[in-house]
Amino acid sequence: MTWQPFYVGDGRPRDVDLGTPPPWRRFPRQPLHRQFQPPAGLVSAVNAALALRRPLLVTGTAGSGKSTVIEQVAAELKLGDVLRWHITSRSTLTDALYRYDALGRIHAQRLEGADGSDDIAPFLRLGPLGTALLPTRLPRALLIDEIDKSDLDLPSDLLDVLERGEFEIPELARYREDVVEVREWGGDARHPVAKGRVQCDSFPFIVMTSNGERDFPGAFLRRCVRYTMPMPTAASLRQVVEAHLEIDEDRSGSVDALIAGFVERLAANESLAVDQLLNAVHVLTGAGAPGGADEQEVMRLILRELSRA
Repeated sequence: MTWQPFYVGDGRPRDVDLGTPPPWRRFPRQPLHRQFQPPAGLVSAVNAALALRRPLLVTGTAGSGKSTVIEQVAAELKLGDVLRWHITSRSTLTDALYRYDALGRIHAQRLEGADGSDDIAPFLRLGPLGTALLPTRLPRALLIDEIDKSDLDLPSDLLDVLERGEFEIPELARYREDVVEVREWGGDARHPVAKGRVQCDSFPFIVMTSNGERDFPGAFLRRCVRYTMPMPTAASLRQVVEAHLEIDEDRSGSVDALIAGFVERLAANESLAVDQLLNAVHVLTGAGAPGGADEQEVMRLILRELSRA
């Protein structure tokens, strides 16, 4: 089939039909819990973490499905929407617990004058971890994504919260009102916080993901159930592809060859992500798929090793 690109490069305006995007690039984003295929041992690791009320630390390469498992668990156990804390080198425990806009409150006080309201509630919001620790009938599901990108001290800072399941908001502990309605993370729902203390009834189901780029303190590791994603095989990758995309019989051989080459590159320690393979299969099997030299060039671009700029 002749490759029919949308962009030609001649600068002439034209009407184009971009076709249907891949399922994982349709917005609003749809959860992928039905498509996720748990590798061997992951179900047992999840159940151990649930039974022990301990966080699950999942280590694996980029795009291996580490963060998708929590969507599947939350959907199956009806734990509600997944709370997400995406870690960077600037992430702090306090930001994950709550956010206080002190400058906004001072500004509001100046505008309203001495007789104005001094309500602190509009300037407070619980963070993703703080919201997960609210008392609820069922545990909340919290994803702490890429924790190995954090500051060196963050895993140790988490220990007390993970052990005790509670924390204090100092601004509320010394506030004149004993009970303040504080907004939860990810919406406008409010929850009463008494004397600045937040303590869970059911310890949240926490999944922490790591790319294996650093070591963690022993005190942190012993409080987690740990699981390492296995190296994908051709059979497991074929299952993943079939869960996301419908493959025509006439393209099945090309897809198998693409998967086999992908596995070979992984075995040679090349840095590749499973979603790159899905992208490649989507282009290869879509309407107007490239052929010949165009196919080779497009596949090279999509399946470029991640460790290279």
